[in-house]
Amino acid sequence: MSDIRVVVTGLGALTPIGNTVDEFWSNAINGKSGAAAITKFDTTHFKTKFACELKNFFPEKYLDRSEIKRSDLFTQYGLYAATEALTDSGLNLDSISPFDIGVIWGSGQGGMDTFEKEVKNYAANDFKPHFSPFFIPKLISNMASGMISIKFGLMGINYTTVSACATSNSAIMDAYNYIRLGKAKVFVTGGSESPISEASIGGFNAMRAMSTRNDDPVEASKPFDVDRDGFVMGEGAGALILEEYNHAKKRGAKIYAEIAGASMTADAYHISATHPEGLGAAKAMEFALHEAKLNPEDVDYLNAHATSTPVGDVSEINAIMKVFGDKPDNLKISATKSMTGHLLGAAGAIEGILSIKSIQEGIIPPTINISTIDPMIPEKLNIVANAALETDVKVALSNTFGFGGHNAIVLFKKMV
Repeated sequence: MSDIRVVVTGLGALTPIGNTVDEFWSNAINGKSGAAAITKFDTTHFKTKFACELKNFFPEKYLDRSEIKRSDLFTQYGLYAATEALTDSGLNLDSISPFDIGVIWGSGQGGMDTFEKEVKNYAANDFKPHFSPFFIPKLISNMASGMISIKFGLMGINYTTVSACATSNSAIMDAYNYIRLGKAKVFVTGGSESPISEASIGGFNAMRAMSTRNDDPVEASKPFDVDRDGFVMGEGAGALILEEYNHAKKRGAKIYAEIAGASMTADAYHISATHPEGLGAAKAMEFALHEAKLNPEDVDYLNAHATSTPVGDVSEINAIMKVFGDKPDNLKISATKSMTGHLLGAAGAIEGILSIKSIQEGIIPPTINISTIDPMIPEKLNIVANAALETDVKVALSNTFGFGGHNAIVLFKKMV
């Protein structure tokens, strides 16, 4: 691989705790939870009755009527966040060849909401075919990347990654690598997800993966806490503009951080459970550090995947100890899903944004809702619990893991 450097020059966020990057960041460092009773459907017969929904989402801010009509919610979320990120980047799209700008997006489930509505309509019509001509375009997972390219006339590399909850980091890594290969100057990358639906909530309930703490949704997502009982579903999108360093420097772009390493591995273990010893996750972190030419002690902040499941959180801690066990003193760890819920394929994108902001602002957002840290977690690990921590952050790792054994890690570094 070449010595081409890749930097982040634009950010866009649409999350359960903020519909802009600034609002998202402010609420994250103040420990605000996005969890509340589900409003999207009747939860009477569901084990879990709450989630982290978007609040006051008005797609008309950035999308025209035809875009809304032709798009599933996950695509609308992606278009919204991508628009904010491109605006934030200050890119003049007329000054660069459209073939030098690509879109690599991610979504784990794609148009789940559209699929459910179309099948319900089919059943309601005595199973006589009566499907919308937009059914398939709204359903397929690649449509967010396609619609972003159409909206902005971006004609470079364009596709969607799918690796469950590792999806966004997979997309970011691919965009990073294509720039390093000289295949593009700029990428819009990230991910979006709209999984708060009857089939999705019901399916994860059937797996016993979600919290059922219906009497106290705000405190339901409890990564690392001894009383955690499952994850809380979230929805939204995160977008990052990745740019070749010299291209960004030449146009005087604002640079948030550099992507210095990224890696993917597979657990090859189980369809939904992570490897109990964290073997694949540990190796992915090691590979990312090696690519960045950094040592474990160089990492200041790790945004953990930690979803608040009894098994998954400990598996990740085991992986972290394999990498940082002898030198964890400098490492600070937090799990921001405690506030946003788990955005599945969009999780890595919004958590990457928080990692980047921690470098920019010198603040690490907290893991909220911790009362008693699980005794299986070594005391020497520094979990940032319940309140943000002001500290210099030069290097941040963002971990994501997905059903099927996918591990995707991205390493962000302060520009020097």
